[in-house]
Amino acid sequence: MKKQMSMSNLLSSNSYMSKTGRSLITGFVGGLAGTAVKSLIEQFLPVRKVEQRSAQIKIVDDLSTKITGTPISTHNEAIAEQLVNLPVGGSLGAAYGYGKKDRLGLRPMDGVIFGATTWASTHETSLPILGLEPKPTDVPLRMQMNELFAHVAFGLTTELVRHYLEKQFRE
Repeated sequence: MKKQMSMSNLLSSNSYMSKTGRSLITGFVGGLAGTAVKSLIEQFLPVRKVEQRSAQIKIVDDLSTKITGTPISTHNEAIAEQLVNLPVGGSLGAAYGYGKKDRLGLRPMDGVIFGATTWASTHETSLPILGLEPKPTDVPLRMQMNELFAHVAFGLTTELVRHYLEKQFRE
């Protein structure tokens, strides 16, 4: 007789599929929470000049123009920015969670490193290369440090939430 597998059994067992599913889910949720914390920090610490549009706004604006023939309205910029931030943050968190599937325990330094490398691989390299943000040498050091701090908070939050949820699933 086959044993029926419930979702709670699946997520709490130690099989490869369970660990993989658990790590992707906990990382994804951690990445969403980290994104929320990063966005909140950026409300208080400036990460770009007032007149500068974010890379996320530029991406959504370009997409909107291609699809509808008009750019997004300034009233919708905040929501448009989150339409990019949330899926990116969740996806990065899921990848992070998958990478940690065999490493039990809370490791805050892993989250700090995750956040810092996310910052370095986006704001310091790929976004300027794509022309979506200015070169790092053209950004005031204070704003770069604010952005780094927000990304470290993103990574640390991702790790804290990922660890908490992982522990809940295993219990």
